[in-house]
Amino acid sequence: MKNLITIGLPSKGRLKEDSINFLARNNLKLTPNGGERNYFAEVKNFPNIKIIYLHAKEIIQRIGDGTLDVGISGLDLLNESATSLKQKIEVKKKLDFGSANVVVAIPNDWIDVQTVADLEEVSFDFRDKKNTRLRVATKYPNLTNNFLVSKGVTQYKLVASLGATETYPFIGSSEIITDITSTGKTLRDNNLRILKDGLILKSQACVFYSKKKAAKLQPFLNSLK
Repeated sequence: MKNLITIGLPSKGRLKEDSINFLARNNLKLTPNGGERNYFAEVKNFPNIKIIYLHAKEIIQRIGDGTLDVGISGLDLLNESATSLKQKIEVKKKLDFGSANVVVAIPNDWIDVQTVADLEEVSFDFRDKKNTRLRVATKYPNLTNNFLVSKGVTQYKLVASLGATETYPFIGSSEIITDITSTGKTLRDNNLRILKDGLILKSQACVFYSKKKAAKLQPFLNSLK
């Protein structure tokens, strides 16, 4: 269809609900295309708009490779992406939901460690006394590397987290973590605390679009309130 606009929305949870509500406030009311498990929807009275439900991370990928025109996802996922991908994506609008912070968190019993500078000292202790590097478990390797290096921390190694990152220090898989948190409750419940200057990124849900499709998309994007 000529002038077809494909929009990616998060496929589950609060982000999905909030994204649907945001579109509804803009008179874009979704009608499911099949059963509850269907990954497609249409927009009432707008036959040229197609909705696809995807994992939030995949939305960023697909806007970057041009298979989606527009999408709602998290700023953290854009900033974690490779530079080559980021350069193809533009932020149209920051939304008032999906707020969360990517942070550095350490076990509560590391009493002497309050700041990133303290962490740097600990990392040198690990290297000199234990002949090993401080391990940082994370799902955000790029953001974590950029942050730690910018703060002068160099004696560490990243451990890829595949699940509940906050458990890693307590099962012997890492010493500290970086993770995303909206309230900090899960970290506190797992005997972790955020470093005083350990904020890596303030994230929120955003409307993203493909730069190379900007001209086609501008009328639609400008209609969003």
